[in-house]
Amino acid sequence: MTEKDNQLDTEQYSSHSGERYWGYVEVIEEGEGYRISRVEIKPRHGIKPQIHYHRNEHWVVVSGVAKVTCGDEEILVNRNESTYVPAATLHKVENPGSIPLVILEIQNGEYLGEDDTERPYDLNLVKPGSEG
Repeated sequence: MTEKDNQLDTEQYSSHSGERYWGYVEVIEEGEGYRISRVEIKPRHGIKPQIHYHRNEHWVVVSGVAKVTCGDEEILVNRNESTYVPAATLHKVENPGSIPLVILEIQNGEYLGEDDTERPYDLNLVKPGSEG
């Protein structure tokens, strides 16, 4: 791989990598139809509920405990455990613990663009407290 290829890879990843109010995302690898990211969520923070229509996600907990809501199901996912989020399913992940939550996220699908992320609460499609 040349230095120019490396620079292009870094630029490609940088649009998805970076600081968030809830923590940090670092894209580790990306190819046609998949993206692998390291997601770190601060203690007592979480990612807002969202839906993706063209990709599935697999989450593997590396450190901490994840409180995962996928559709109507809420589960705790411990270190060295994983869960699957099918496409077109409202989902969120929270860190209920006192240490950072580290997840390896594998996104797989026909389209991985950020415009395939819908946040119903932001769009007022779902009112807080109206979840089953």
